[in-house]
Amino acid sequence: MTVEVQSKMKIPQLTSDKQLTFIKLSVLSMAAILSFATRLFSVLRFESVIHEFDPYFNYRTTRFLTEEGFYKFHNWFDDRAWYPLGRIIGGTIYPGLMVTSATLYNIMQFLNITIDIRNVCVFLAPFFSSLTTIVTYLLTKELKDEGAGLMAAAMISIVPGYISRSVAGSYDNEGIAIFCMLLTYYFWIKAVNTGTILWATMTALAYFYMVSSWGGYVFLINLIPLHVLALMLLGRFSHRIYVAYSTLYCVGTILSMQISFVGFQPVQSSEHMLVSRWLYYKTINYLRAL
Repeated sequence: MTVEVQSKMKIPQLTSDKQLTFIKLSVLSMAAILSFATRLFSVLRFESVIHEFDPYFNYRTTRFLTEEGFYKFHNWFDDRAWYPLGRIIGGTIYPGLMVTSATLYNIMQFLNITIDIRNVCVFLAPFFSSLTTIVTYLLTKELKDEGAGLMAAAMISIVPGYISRSVAGSYDNEGIAIFCMLLTYYFWIKAVNTGTILWATMTALAYFYMVSSWGGYVFLINLIPLHVLALMLLGRFSHRIYVAYSTLYCVGTILSMQISFVGFQPVQSSEHMLVSRWLYYKTINYLRAL
């Protein structure tokens, strides 16, 4: 009887390609879960609180944003910060962190998911660390192959330096900025490989997100032109790189200037323009000589 029942039961057989895909998804999912779980020890051991001074200031501004709206938030004069001078919030911060938390909070409220804005701020960095593992996989896969991508995703999920800046309750700019940086690099590699304006525009949008989140965006706007310069010196410059870089430089610069704290620095400061402007005109002269 048992043999008859077992013969009637159909056990699904996966092909080798499906098995390989299942293994890849499993490894990537475990890396994302591990990245989130390793950052929760402070909450499990103590409670869901905001750590340190700067994260608590970011939490105060985020709570004001969710209660009063973006317009009042951008024009808010906080008399409790930098006492007795006070602080104009809109022109002295990178608002990407606060806007991200407020957006997630409003989405969950729209879906009737009851959650306090404090808990959104506490768990934002661990959540974005999981997204970082996925973006790291995509970036490394684009550069090398899927095996290297899985290894890179597993490694970045447990890197101590990244964990220290993205634990639960550490509500600071680096919590989302590392994700923005890797996302910009991924879109840039896609734009270089394809030479399409779409991927270059996506790179500019990711760069704008990075600018709104952290002052470390200057690494991006300097490293990408250096990459193009290296390609020119190696004789690997092409129209694809010209389209990708021109679109990124123009659209990204215009978008970055919309952040009040950045303002006209992209067209005035040497750390933004020294490499970018020289390389831009160098590229134009190079194409004219073809």
